[in-house]
Amino acid sequence: VQLQASGGGLMQAGDSLRLSCAASGLTFNTYVMGWFRQAPGKEREFVAAISRRGGSTRYGDSVKGRFTISRDNAKNTVYLQMNSLKPEDTADYYCAAGTGALPNIAQEYGHWGQGTLVTVSS
Repeated sequence: VQLQASGGGLMQAGDSLRLSCAASGLTFNTYVMGWFRQAPGKEREFVAAISRRGGSTRYGDSVKGRFTISRDNAKNTVYLQMNSLKPEDTADYYCAAGTGALPNIAQEYGHWGQGTLVTVSS
């Protein structure tokens, strides 16, 4: 299983950015997909999750109303649209594949990609 996250970069506060995560080696539409982030010196934080068909989503409190998770099962890809970026959004962002009902804890996700770094300056 491979989850390849991309799209990170250096941004200014207020900017928008879209992350992508391409999956291979798994039956993509049978997995819940999630995004987590980890800032230096902090614990990994749940960002968003999306159901297998994309009909249901869940967000962490710190990103509600600013971030949108989506998926394209035909392309085996999950996205994270990030709007109104803030300096506190600076972190490595990880995509993950899991089971269950939109879990918000890392232990419920069995497959992880490498991080993509998002840096937001004020």
